[in-house]
Amino acid sequence: MSDLEHSHHPEAIRQRLDEGRKPSYLRDAILGGIDGCVTTFAVVASVAGAGLPGLIALSLGLASLIADGFSMGISNYQGVKSDRDAVDQARRTENRHIRQVPDGEREEIRQIFARKGFEGDVLERIVTTISADESLWVDTMLREEHGLELEGANPTRAALWTFGAFVLVGSVPLLPFLLPALGVDIAFAVSSLLTALTFFGIGFMKGVVLGEGRWRAGLETLLMGGGAAIIAYLVGGVFEPMITEMGLAVSR
Repeated sequence: MSDLEHSHHPEAIRQRLDEGRKPSYLRDAILGGIDGCVTTFAVVASVAGAGLPGLIALSLGLASLIADGFSMGISNYQGVKSDRDAVDQARRTENRHIRQVPDGEREEIRQIFARKGFEGDVLERIVTTISADESLWVDTMLREEHGLELEGANPTRAALWTFGAFVLVGSVPLLPFLLPALGVDIAFAVSSLLTALTFFGIGFMKGVVLGEGRWRAGLETLLMGGGAAIIAYLVGGVFEPMITEMGLAVSR
């Protein structure tokens, strides 16, 4: 029996359904990683363009890495928590409606499944079966009427994945500046190369996880992340005089 056939065996299907859907934090990791890399690369590019010492790039980059990573993690926490709060609010509303207007809620179930092609006695048995279990009834309404995802991500885990990826991947552009002997220009060139490879690597790993074209995913992420990095580099040039003054103040 092949792996595909084994995964569709009745017992395998039953076990998979019993386990439920596991939330994925791939989106959070990719978002944090790309944003972290772009953020620190923008700092490095601005400092290198101003001709300041590598220590300045390293110091500003680390400060930006921690502060922005924490801010992004908190923002993602709030966003995911808002989604969970919306599900809880909708659940309370549906529970109240079922108790106050059960016939109306049954009619909603009837029309939902009639739109799926069910009719006659089969449709009525579906309505009777679902409405006999209040928990199933509410879950069905949340999915079918409101279009909500019941097995959502954990806000804390989503925030940690975002923050962790931001700091880990965002530290890559700073690595060459740990070696003062390289000089700012060479360190920036190496940093640019590492940043490009990192973007490609993020996309490649996404392709591996999702089972899609790995090289295509890598190039796609490289183009998007590289584009964002170039924009950050250009915008950083606007703030170059400010960074130069900051570097002079530090040197004094």
